Amino acid sequence: MARDGRRVLSDDERVLWTTVTKSIAPLRETSQTAEEMPAAEPKPPEAGLRVPSSVPQPVRDEPPPLAPLGRRKKARVARGKEAIEGRLDLHGLTQSEAHAALSRFLRQASARGARLVLVITGKGGEGERGVLRRQLPHWLELPEFRALVIGYEPATTRHGGEGAWYISVRRSRGS
Repeated sequence: MARDGRRVLSDDERVLWTTVTKSIAPLRETSQTAEEMPAAEPKPPEAGLRVPSSVPQPVRDEPPPLAPLGRRKKARVARGKEAIEGRLDLHGLTQSEAHAALSRFLRQASARGARLVLVITGKGGEGERGVLRRQLPHWLELPEFRALVIGYEPATTRHGGEGAWYISVRRSRGS
């Protein structure tokens, strides 16, 4: 062991290390080698240092993940304490018609500042499994809807149960 606590290389290790370091080519040419460059002293962080608001923050490419409404909010909606600011009934529409109608509805709800809407998909008929009911969560995960939706959750029986969804709408930037 050396005086500073580091392990001393044996003669074989030193030869191997020298061979390896000589075979390495730099990724890019620099005007000074690492030995010639002065070592940069890291600045100690100042206590209470805050980033000024004028410094641009990194732009997120995609919105945050969708979140459920939350137990309290869902209970308030179920009891009628929180208003549902829009309703869309997709009964009788094809998948493409329902997708287009949902897109229009959510864009309009976001533009007018609505916070919570109800989308009725239906439960599906005899022998069917409710195509729109199954598709709605997949649609809401698409990028076109992610900019409009904060989260969603199945509605309580008061508002349609398994055949309806509460959707928490993201307000547009202009509102």
